[in-house]
Formats: sequence, C-alpha cells, structure tokens
Amino acid sequence: MLTNDILDKWDRENFFHPSTHLAQFARGEAPNRIVTGGKGIFIEDRDGNRLLDAFAGLYCVNVGYGRPEIAEAIAAQAKELAYYHAYVGHGTEASITLAKMVLERAPKGMSKVYFGLGGSDANETNVKLVWYYNNILGRPAKKKIISRWRGYHGSGLVTGSLTGLKLFHDKFDLPLDRIVHTEAPYYFRRPDLSMSEADFVAHCVDELEKLIAREGADTIAAFIGEPVLGTGGIVPPPAGYWPAIQAVLTKHDILLIADEVVTGFGRLGSMMGSDHYGMTPDIITIAKGLTSAYAPLSGSIVGDRVWQVLERGTDENGPIGHGWTYSAHPIGAAAGVANLKLIDALGLMKNAGETGAHLNAQMRAAVGGHAHVGDVRGEGMLCAVEFVEDRDTRRFFDPARKVGPAVAAALLKRGVIARAMPQGDILGFAPPLCLTAAEADEVVHKTAEAVAEVLG
Repeated sequence: MLTNDILDKWDRENFFHPSTHLAQFARGEAPNRIVTGGKGIFIEDRDGNRLLDAFAGLYCVNVGYGRPEIAEAIAAQAKELAYYHAYVGHGTEASITLAKMVLERAPKGMSKVYFGLGGSDANETNVKLVWYYNNILGRPAKKKIISRWRGYHGSGLVTGSLTGLKLFHDKFDLPLDRIVHTEAPYYFRRPDLSMSEADFVAHCVDELEKLIAREGADTIAAFIGEPVLGTGGIVPPPAGYWPAIQAVLTKHDILLIADEVVTGFGRLGSMMGSDHYGMTPDIITIAKGLTSAYAPLSGSIVGDRVWQVLERGTDENGPIGHGWTYSAHPIGAAAGVANLKLIDALGLMKNAGETGAHLNAQMRAAVGGHAHVGDVRGEGMLCAVEFVEDRDTRRFFDPARKVGPAVAAALLKRGVIARAMPQGDILGFAPPLCLTAAEADEVVHKTAEAVAEVLG
C-alpha cells in the first residue's frame, strides 16, 4: 500500500477523483501524482519528476504552462472585481470584450456567445436552446438529438447521453430518451475493409438517412458532432464527410451543433474546426482552448438563425429561463481575453498546423510499419496510434490485455505523458500548441521505444 505521507493519506481518504478506479485508489493500490508546477510543455510533481505533457492536460493547455500574461490578467481582474453575475443585462469589461473576440474568430453567420464553465454545461445549454427554439416555432415534437457513437460531449445527464462511449453509459441509466446515435466516421473501423473512403462516407450518410426515417424527421431537432472525434479515438473524418452529412441535415431541417471544445482556437492549424472542414453550424460549443484551462470557462456560440428565434421567444414569453451563477465569470473571461491574445501573438495556430504535421509524419515513419500498429492518424496538433493484434486482418487485441495502457505506461517511464484512449487500444497525443519540432521528435522517439518495449 502506498502511504507516502499525510498529503497522500488525505488524498485517498477525502478526494473523489474523476475517471479513476475508486476502490483501488482508496486502498492505495493505484498511484497518484501531486502536480506542483509547469512550464511550457512540461509539468513537475512534488517528487521532482519533470514530464513532457503530450496531451496538454486534457487537450486544453494550448498555450503551454506557466504563461505570466494570463496569470497576471487573472490577478488583475480578481483585484478589481472577482465576481459579478451576468443576469438581467449585467456584464464586465472582460466578458463583453471576450464575446467580441470570440465572434471575430468564429465562422460567418454566428451572432452571440453564452458563457458557462465547462464543455459539459455548454452542451446542456445547447440542448435546452434547441428545445426552446422548436417550441417557439410551434414544433413541440421536434426534440431528438442525434449524436455519433464514440463521440464525446460531456459527462452530465443529457451530455453523458450524447457521449457515445460505453464507459459513460453503463450503470448510469444512460442514454436518456430523446438522444439517438448514428455511425461514427471512423474509417479505420469501417464495417468492410474493401470500402474506399468515398464508400464509407456514403455508408455513414445512408445510416443517418435510415435513422432519420425510423425516428421521423419531424421528431429530430439537431445533430451534434466534433469536427474531429476526440476521446473516442482522435479520428479525423474521411474526405467529404461533413459536406455530405450537412446536406442530409439541411434536407430534413435539422440543426447542426459543432462541438469545438477540443478543436476550437487553433488546434487543427485553423481557428475553428468548422472552417477547417467546411461546416456551417447553427451552434458551436467552445471550452478548453478558450482559456487554455487557466480558468474554467466555456461558451455556446449561437448562430443568426437560432438567435432570431430566441429573441422572438422572449418577446412572446419574457426573459429566457436559463442561467448559471458563474456564467461569464469575470476571472474566466479575463483569462480568455489574455489567452486569445497570446495565441495570436505567438503564432500558435500556424505552429499547430506546421509542427502538428511534422509530429504526425514522424510518428507514421517511426511506428507506422510496426506489425502491431494498425493506424497512425491525426490532424493539426492531434495524433493517435492504434494497436492491433494482426494488421492484415485488422484483428484487435483482447481488451483484457490492456495494450494501450501498457504502452502509455512505458512512455510515462520515459518522461512523456500520452493518453490511453477508451474503448480500444489507442494512444492519443494532443500537445500544447507551442510544441517545437525538436520536442515532437522527442515524443516520437520515446513512443517508438515504448511500443518496442511492450510489443517487440
């Protein structure tokens, strides 16, 4: 049993950690890490370990750790005004400025920004707004939301239902009614190996059309999707996927919610994933990259079409009945303003595209030919390596072997943090956008060593 000291004891006796084996942790069978600092792409723990964080926390520390510009903006805001609410027309200089900055970076056709705290509550807001929208339009039956299997949209009741991963449903009585799922745009896991990308896109479209026909288009309000699947495996869509899907949604008058919690603000080498893939969403979810996680903040960017109906709804029914105590929290907003300025000043969007391309190319060259590597994929500063027992037949390992976690553990021994993704043997990378080519080479070299250690 791990009983290092009083802090370790308090940790195990008092702290409920998310996404953790609770029993093993409480008994001291699972390790902990108490993080004390960070600089650039590295974090440090109290035991003196310095680790290259190739996952940017949880895809979120985009500008890197230890940026004084953001820390100083937070401190200045806290000294001036630590908090006031955003209800009934109240605002702060930071929240108003950030809303303008977000819309300047958003795709055309967006109108207003509603601020929350995290991606989960932003998607809860989005679903409520979609339901409100259809009620105002006199369509009370048009309420179902289509998500994709392997999509990730949060851990709440509705948002956990939208998430298409088994771990987030089992024993939680999810998904709830009104949430339905369709095919993930996961070409590597296509049902027939003989399918071309075009064939697979046609298959995804056909599956969506069949779902809409079964459920009834007059019952379906919106489709939600990440431009690139994130936690479900870091999977860029096959060529032509988003235009083909959007054509179906337009035909059936179904709104599109683009979940840009991971892809927003530069990670793909574009400001927004929607622009990167030619999407024209009605609502956009933002969070992680909005503040680089220096303070909690999320947002729902509402498009013109939806906004006009929301205005009409309040003319007919009075003030909209939605709000969080910490909506547009001034400290989070101040962090957001400083963060977006820093992304521009440091050229991080451009670096994400260029260094991310280098990371992906070097990773393919280093491990792509390994007998147990089935796929190396990525876009911008996102990369994934998927392991298989037999690459020719695409036979997957028995999940009980936990090959992905074993490779992640071997990489951690070498001082690099990557993420063993759920529901597959997949090693994910999402480094801070300030990663250099030399640091990318270090990640690749140590990944190759870890793969060799575990899989020969």
